[in-house]
Amino acid sequence: MFRRLLTLDQAERLLQERLNPKPLGVERIPLLHASERVLAEDVKAKINIPPFDRSTVDGYAVRAEDTFGAEENNPAELRMCGTVLIGELPKVRVGKKQAAEIVTGAPIPEGADAVVMVEHTEKEAGLVRVFSGVGKNANVLKAGADIREGEKVLKSGKLLGSREIGVLAALGVAEARVYKVPRVAVLSTGPEVTEPGKALLPGKIYDINAYSLSTAVLECGGEPLYLGVFPDDLEELREALKKAFTCADIVVTSGGVSIGPKDVMPEALGSLGKPGVILSGIAIKPGKPTTVGMIGEKPAFLLPGHPTSALLVFHLLARPIIRLMAGRKREIDSTVKSIATARMFSAKGRRTFVMVALKRDKSGKTFAEPVSVGESGAITTLAKATGFIVVPENVQFIDSGQEVTVHILGKRLFD
Repeated sequence: MFRRLLTLDQAERLLQERLNPKPLGVERIPLLHASERVLAEDVKAKINIPPFDRSTVDGYAVRAEDTFGAEENNPAELRMCGTVLIGELPKVRVGKKQAAEIVTGAPIPEGADAVVMVEHTEKEAGLVRVFSGVGKNANVLKAGADIREGEKVLKSGKLLGSREIGVLAALGVAEARVYKVPRVAVLSTGPEVTEPGKALLPGKIYDINAYSLSTAVLECGGEPLYLGVFPDDLEELREALKKAFTCADIVVTSGGVSIGPKDVMPEALGSLGKPGVILSGIAIKPGKPTTVGMIGEKPAFLLPGHPTSALLVFHLLARPIIRLMAGRKREIDSTVKSIATARMFSAKGRRTFVMVALKRDKSGKTFAEPVSVGESGAITTLAKATGFIVVPENVQFIDSGQEVTVHILGKRLFD
């Protein structure tokens, strides 16, 4: 039996106190490898963006005052003085009543303060006729208009995506200073579990948990290290855990944590050192047998073998810890208001999590439909469920037609 069931709130507080999750350190990596990493420093611009006044259109660089009053029936006539190409410094200077041909993105030549769009001009025998006057700085993007030198453009703690990496590239940054990625060892237990790709013998099942949990590790900023499947043998599990703690910062296992004679994972963990098991059993359904321990400063999450339970408890307990160790911010729970399509009961004395799929009718109303998990767990629950509804310990049931809050797992809302 479990020594003492903690409430989920107590378990979360205990983990925050004992684990004190924080970034593992900082490293510099090439910009092209920085996607989904967390910036570890403020970034200030060392140059203006753009670094020079540039044309935003194809046309002619001119002195704006030379075009004043120009119109269709009374064009201003300017003498061509040269051409300005993109990617090089202008070799011409625009004087009074002169114009320099220019392309989009090219630097504005000395003397010019505006650009006339080519559509509003006509070129003939060294002359440019301007049929529409322009004001000063028309069609000119000024130096520093986008980013000014010395401006703070990205803050420490920012998760880098395509847009942020584009900004860093524009500033000439070749490497990003980011928080290190926590390495998470993932292993499965049980004589019935077989690695995908191998022949499935009678009585065996393929390893679901290692792959779903490894992907969950990636989604929250960690690096999964898949160590394989191990039998429910105390000595083999002890050696597997020892290896896991050697090569990783966090250990996540599934199976072997209930109260059967083969459920020896907590014993194997406790034999490796102090403090050992710090939490054994949580008053939730599913996920009651969840065990958490530490060897030195490294945590281990020993999750149930039930695939849905393992993924749910990972979401509730392990995901927040891994995110903080990866330098990511505390997550704001993504929720959707919906209407229950069936009565949902709680397990007596335990906070109950009911997996649901969101559906939407023609009027736009959103409904939460329970996804059956069965006694031993339907594998398809993982694919069908959009999220879960929480039935509190002190509530007997949620009734059909009642408004509920659905906590979203992942980013998918509707198929």
